[in-house]
Amino acid sequence: MAFLGSAVRRVFSAVRSPLSPLCRTSTRSYSSEPTKEKSVPYEKTLKQEDGASSGPTKPLPRSADAVVIGGGSLGCQTIYHLAKMGMTNVVLLERDRLTAGTTWHTAGLLWQLRPSDVEVELLAHTRNVISKDLEEETGLHTGWIQNGGLFIASNKQRLDEYKRLMSLGKVYGIESHVLSPAETKDLYPLMNVDDLYGTLYVPKDGTIDPAGTCTTLTRAATARGATVIENCPVTGIQVRTDDIGVKRVKAVETQHGTIETPCVVNCAGVWATKLGEMAGVKVPLIAMHHAYVVTERIEGIQNMPNVRDHDASVYLRLQGDALSVGGYERNPIFWDEVSDKFAFSLFDLDWDVFMQHIEGAVNRVPALEQTGIKSTVCGPESFTADHKPLMGEAPEVRGFFLGCGFNSAGMMLGGGCGRELAHWIIHGRPEKDMYGYDIRRFHNSLTDNKRWIRERSHESYAKNYSVVFPFDEPLASRNMRKDPFHQVLTEQGCMFQERHGWERPGWFNKEGPAPVKDYDYYGAYDVKRNEKYKYNELLGQEYTFDFPPHHDVIKNECLSCRHSVAVFDMSYFGKFYLTGPDAKKAADWLFTADVNKKPGTTVYTCMLNKRGGSEADLTVSRLEPGAANLPLAPESNGDAYYLAIGGGVAEHNWNHIRTVLQDQGFRCQLTDHSEDMGMISIQGPKSWEVLQEVLDTDLSNEAFPFSSHKVVNAAGHQVRAMRLSFVGELGWELHIPKDSCLPVYRAVMAAGAKHGIINSGYRAIDSLSIEKGYRHWHADLRPDDTPLEAGLAFTCKLKSSIPFQGRDMLEKQKKEGLKRRIVCFTTDEKVPMFGLEAIYRNGVPVGHLRRADYGFYIDKTIGYGYIRNPDGGVVSADFIKSGEFTLERMGVVYKAKAHLKSPFDPENKRVKGIYD
Repeated sequence: MAFLGSAVRRVFSAVRSPLSPLCRTSTRSYSSEPTKEKSVPYEKTLKQEDGASSGPTKPLPRSADAVVIGGGSLGCQTIYHLAKMGMTNVVLLERDRLTAGTTWHTAGLLWQLRPSDVEVELLAHTRNVISKDLEEETGLHTGWIQNGGLFIASNKQRLDEYKRLMSLGKVYGIESHVLSPAETKDLYPLMNVDDLYGTLYVPKDGTIDPAGTCTTLTRAATARGATVIENCPVTGIQVRTDDIGVKRVKAVETQHGTIETPCVVNCAGVWATKLGEMAGVKVPLIAMHHAYVVTERIEGIQNMPNVRDHDASVYLRLQGDALSVGGYERNPIFWDEVSDKFAFSLFDLDWDVFMQHIEGAVNRVPALEQTGIKSTVCGPESFTADHKPLMGEAPEVRGFFLGCGFNSAGMMLGGGCGRELAHWIIHGRPEKDMYGYDIRRFHNSLTDNKRWIRERSHESYAKNYSVVFPFDEPLASRNMRKDPFHQVLTEQGCMFQERHGWERPGWFNKEGPAPVKDYDYYGAYDVKRNEKYKYNELLGQEYTFDFPPHHDVIKNECLSCRHSVAVFDMSYFGKFYLTGPDAKKAADWLFTADVNKKPGTTVYTCMLNKRGGSEADLTVSRLEPGAANLPLAPESNGDAYYLAIGGGVAEHNWNHIRTVLQDQGFRCQLTDHSEDMGMISIQGPKSWEVLQEVLDTDLSNEAFPFSSHKVVNAAGHQVRAMRLSFVGELGWELHIPKDSCLPVYRAVMAAGAKHGIINSGYRAIDSLSIEKGYRHWHADLRPDDTPLEAGLAFTCKLKSSIPFQGRDMLEKQKKEGLKRRIVCFTTDEKVPMFGLEAIYRNGVPVGHLRRADYGFYIDKTIGYGYIRNPDGGVVSADFIKSGEFTLERMGVVYKAKAHLKSPFDPENKRVKGIYD
C-alpha cells in the first residue's frame, strides 16, 4: 500500500521506486487519455454497468418551449426551476446518462460565505433546495450532509479576509465563528495548528451528493410536467433569421429527431464550446484536468468539517471515515482535445502536478502521512477567464442561453444559478444582479481570442485560493486594447487597470514607468518568470486590507482635482450613436430621463429592465442633424444621439439597447465608435482657465452651461467638448478623434503647467465620485436596484406622460413607498473600508455597504449601502434620521453617521463653477 507521506518522498526523491497502481507516477502530459477505471468515492453513480443504451430513454416531442442540453448539475437545476416557475413544456437532453460529464466526479463541497453578496444569496438558495425543498417535494433524500466548513488562515491578511466574510454573513443570518488555534484544535483534534493564525468555522456548510441531487431534481421536474431524455446526443442547432435580420433559435437536431423550440440552454460543461459552435455562438471557456485523491480509513476523522486551507491551496473533504484531498495548482493540465465519447471517464493522475497538494494536506493533518490512498479521481472541468460562470442570452443568437463554465463550483452554485437562469428565460432578465456571470461582461473582441481565454483561465485557476484583495489586477493577457494615450501615460508612471480588455489609468506612481509585461504563467510550463517586474511589485503592495503604501499618492491626485486641476484619461468609455427614423421613439422608451431637449444638450440618465431595475447609467447628448463628420458626428436627417457609457460595461449596454430595439421593432441604427475616439476629462477649479487657452470657444456659464456640448477646435483639432463632471467639480470632457488625441493632450498639459495640472487615475475617480455621491454602475447601482431606491429619481421623467421601459414598476414603487433605499455613511475613525461591511441600525443588521472608499477632501471614510426596515415597512427619511448606525468591519464595530445628502457640496455649487 502507498501512503501519502511516502508518496511525497518518493516522487521528489532522485530515484523513484514503483508506487502502487493507483499512485503511479506518470510523465507530465498535456493530452492524457481517459482511463476506464471508475474510482469516484460515491456509493451510487448513474453509470450503466451494461454499457450505453442504444437510443433515447423517451420519445422526443416535436416541439418545446425550451430545450436544456446537458444533464449535469446546472441542467438539472435549470429544468427543475423552469418547471417550478410554470414553464412545463420543457425538455432536458443528455447525451449519455445524467451527471456523465463532469458532475459525477465532483467533490460536491458547499461553502456559504463568499466575498460577494450575490454569491452568498445564490449559495443560500442551493442549500435550501438540496437540504429542504427537494425532500419536501419528493420525499427523497438528496444525500446532503451538513458537517460544517473550516477555513484555515496562516497569516493576518487571510484572517482579515475571513473576518470580512463573517461580517457579511451576519447580514444574511449565516452563523460563523472566528476560532483561535486552540479552539480549532478542540474542534478538529487531528489538525496541526502550530502554524495557524486562526480559522473561520461555518457550522452549516456541507457536502452535496451529485447522483442523489440530480436524480431528485429531475424527478421533481418531471412530476411538474418536464421531460428528461437521456442517451440522446445533440447533433445540431437550427438558427433562423427573422424579418429584421435578427438571428434566433429555431430547433434542436438529434439523430433521433428534431425538436422545434425558440430557446436552447447550453449546460454542456466542458462540451459547451462545441455546442455553441453549432449555433454560431462563442463560448469562452477551456477544459482542464482537475483532481483529488481518496484516502483509506482515518481513525477519528468521522464527523469532522470540510477544510479549505487556502494558503496551501488544498481542500480536505470528509468522505465518511476518510478524506478526499484536492486543490488548485499553478501548472494545471489543459485538455485541448475534448472528446465527445468521454462519459463517466477519468484521466490518469499526473503525480508530478498533483503532489504539491499532498504536502499541504499532510502538514495540515499529519495523520495522513501514514494513511493509504484508496483511489484517484482526475476528471475534466471547465474554467473561464475570471473564474466566474457564463450565463445569460448569447449576444450572437436570440434564444440561445448559457449555463456553463462553472469552474468546478457547479454543484454549490447550481441551485441559485439554475433559479436565476430560469427567471432569465421566462422573464427576460434574472431577479438578482447577475452581471458578474453574464456573458455580456466580456467584450466581443475577447470571447474568441484563444490567447486571452487560455492565459486568463490559467491565472484564475492558479489564483483561485488567493486572498481576494480590493485592488488586485490580472497579469494575464494584458494590453489587449490600448488607447492613444497609453504610451505617454506609461512613461509618466501610470499603473494601469484592466477593464473590458482596455488598459485604463489606475494611479500614477512617482518611481517611473511600470509597464505591464507579457504573461509568464507564474513560471509554470517552463516559461521563464518575469524579472524586475515593477508593475507586479507595485501591485503586490496593494495586497492589504489596510490603506496601501501609496494612499498619499491617490490623496494628492484627489486634492489636486479639488483645489486646482487634474486630467483624467477616460478613453475606454463606450461611444455609441443612435440614429434612424425611430431614434426619438427609441430614446424616449430606452432612457428614464427626457433626452429630447434642444440639440447641444447632454443628459445623465438610466436605462431600466422591465422590473424597473437599473441596467445602466450613461450620458446622452442630442445632436444637430446634418452630414456625417465621423467620428465626431454621424449622418442624420432627423434625431440623433451620442451615448457615452462606462467602458467596463460597454458590451452589456450595447446588447441591452440592441435587445430593446429588436423587441420593440424600432427602426434604428446603433453604431459603435469606441475605438475611434479618445476622451480626456479636465476637472477642477482651474479647468476653465486651462481650457480657455486651448479651446476656441467661450467657456462662460452663459455660453457653455453645465450639461451642454458642442464641437469646437482644440489646438487646431476638432473635438466634442462636454461640460460634465464625474467628480463633482467644474470641468469638461473632450471627445477626440484618435489621431488628434496626443496633440490635444499636450496642449492641455502645457496650458495647465502654471496651474500645477497633474494626471489622475480611476482610483482618484473612485474616491472623488463617492465623496460627491455619484453612483458607479454594478457597485451602488445594479440591475436589482431601481432609480428611486438609488436616489436617482431626478433622472426619471415621471412628471411627464412619456412612457419608458420600467415606468409602471417605478410608479407602483413610488405609490407603495420604498422598502429599501441607499444611504450614505461616514465614520470619524480613519479606517479603510471597501464594501461588504455590515450596517446596523440600533444594533440590528439592516444591510451592508455596496461601495466604500476614503474621501480625502472631507477627510473621512465614506460608504454607501442599501438598508431595509427589519419590520418590512417603508424606509423613510425619519427611519434613517431616528436610528443609531454602526458599521462592522472585520468583526469590529464603528459608529457611523447617516446622510440623506452627500456631505460634500450638497448644494451642487462646484459643478456650476461657484467656489465660495
